[in-house]
Amino acid sequence: MTKEYDLIVIGTGAAASTAAYECRSAGWEVAVIDSRPFGGTCALRGCDPKKVLVGAAELIDWHTRMTGNGVMSKEVRIDWSLLMRFKNSFTEPVPESHEKGFAKSGIDIFHGRARFDGQTTLKVGKDTLIGRHVLIATGAMPVKLNIPGEEYITTSEEFLELGKLPQEIVFIGGGFISFEFAHIAARAGAQVCILHRSDRPLKGFDPDLVNRLVQATRDIGVDVQLNAAVTAIEKDSNYLIVSTSAGNTENKFRADMVVHGAGRVPEIEDLGLENAGVESDSKRGIIINEYLQSVSNPAVYAAGDVAVTEGPPLTPVASLEGHVVASNMLKGNQKNPDYRGIPSVVFTIPPLATVGMQEKAANDMGLNFKTIQEDTSGWYSSRRVAEKYSGFKTLVEEDSNHILGAHVLGPHAEEVINIFGLAIRNGLGAAEIRKMIYAYPTSSSDISYMV
Repeated sequence: MTKEYDLIVIGTGAAASTAAYECRSAGWEVAVIDSRPFGGTCALRGCDPKKVLVGAAELIDWHTRMTGNGVMSKEVRIDWSLLMRFKNSFTEPVPESHEKGFAKSGIDIFHGRARFDGQTTLKVGKDTLIGRHVLIATGAMPVKLNIPGEEYITTSEEFLELGKLPQEIVFIGGGFISFEFAHIAARAGAQVCILHRSDRPLKGFDPDLVNRLVQATRDIGVDVQLNAAVTAIEKDSNYLIVSTSAGNTENKFRADMVVHGAGRVPEIEDLGLENAGVESDSKRGIIINEYLQSVSNPAVYAAGDVAVTEGPPLTPVASLEGHVVASNMLKGNQKNPDYRGIPSVVFTIPPLATVGMQEKAANDMGLNFKTIQEDTSGWYSSRRVAEKYSGFKTLVEEDSNHILGAHVLGPHAEEVINIFGLAIRNGLGAAEIRKMIYAYPTSSSDISYMV
């Protein structure tokens, strides 16, 4: 079958769905293509199912912290198989729901791997689709490590489908995936190790607060090894042996499972971009202009993790870019994505959140600012839940009194950071934040003391 469309969208995640629905609402003929179950990474293989598991781990942690402080119980533990069944109750309906939604809106759906066969011509199995515009929103995939034994590695997606949790787990890399999954697995009873190749994990977050989080991670029994570059993985009878090197020092770690948490790259390698004249970088993604339009093929746009942008690889950013792409295709290029004040959170326990600039970036720009920071483990909001790892760091510009950056570790940091994001995005100064009357006692009521 050969059919023409106003827009062909490759992917069904946040960016893809947003653009597809908006263009269809404007009367365009739209098709969406996905080689995997419809719904994208966040809903099926990432943030949503992960957060379900984090919720159970939070309960275990809360019980541990409050034991001896008024809470008495013989045992609270995670039943992994039942927890996964609960998680599946969220993920299993997603593909059918997405397909029904597209169909109800009059969007044609195609299952299969898309490949360009011309500037805007795509092959999907035996079907040929020709579009006026094409949006590439295929997301990201685990980066290839190119080490011996890589075939023994478990992906984060596979981890989220485990029917049984292994006893000994090694995570490669010190980013979001490794730290979040390590906190879950350790509280579910596994022996966990994180191997990170440099001396600083979680590079997108404030280094001082990361150091506290690393200590909190070690306190729950996770072996965090820094400056430990993984060089090989071997299978030895019933175990996997992970080899690392740091200078002249080599070490080996035993595991039942080795999980990939060492970064992701755009999923574009087999799209046939060369056939469409779409310029790309295998590590960074599709090269676009300020309107999210391909610099080499004006009929093609890209959004989400697959595109080279200044925005962080987050689901809300993908949705934002989906709106921008739709607007620019419908009305002509006139809109740029605004990445100011977008918070990011690593959902460890406690969570670590950030928005805006870090100290080094502000110093490198020569900005005149003051840094306000404190260990807040003695504050009421932390003491009442017996959380000993909490703190913050806020950067306030001296002349304008604007918030340049905020970094928070501790209870409800993932919620508190949104207030700082609102301030940065709307140019609110520290004085306005202090004047706000907050509900009390809440973690948000601490904000007036952070600026």
